[in-house]
Amino acid sequence: MQTFGSQQIGVQAGDLVLFSDFEDDGDMWKGEGARMVRRAVTFDEPFLRPPIVTVHMTMIDMSNDAFIRADIQAEAITKTGFDIVFRTWGDSRVARIRAGWQAIGAAVDEDGWEL
Repeated sequence: MQTFGSQQIGVQAGDLVLFSDFEDDGDMWKGEGARMVRRAVTFDEPFLRPPIVTVHMTMIDMSNDAFIRADIQAEAITKTGFDIVFRTWGDSRVARIRAGWQAIGAAVDEDGWEL
């Protein structure tokens, strides 16, 4: 558990299209087996420490010719950003994914001071 004490708490959120592989027959659309896409996200303002980050799919466009196999996670979380990582496997064909995210953590207090 991450506790914040008497510090200010910051919340940042956003969304982005991770890929759109059907347009150019990219690996997520035409490939098979284990595949991964990693996209870096930079926070508008840094946190005091690495925040808690959640990610979710806000749009998924997949072929119905195979099972839907999808995994999305936040990785490499730092004070200044993180990576959104999407994975699929087998014969799943993923045309495009849009991901949303939210980061909550201790915020830098411009009026604060340290002893």
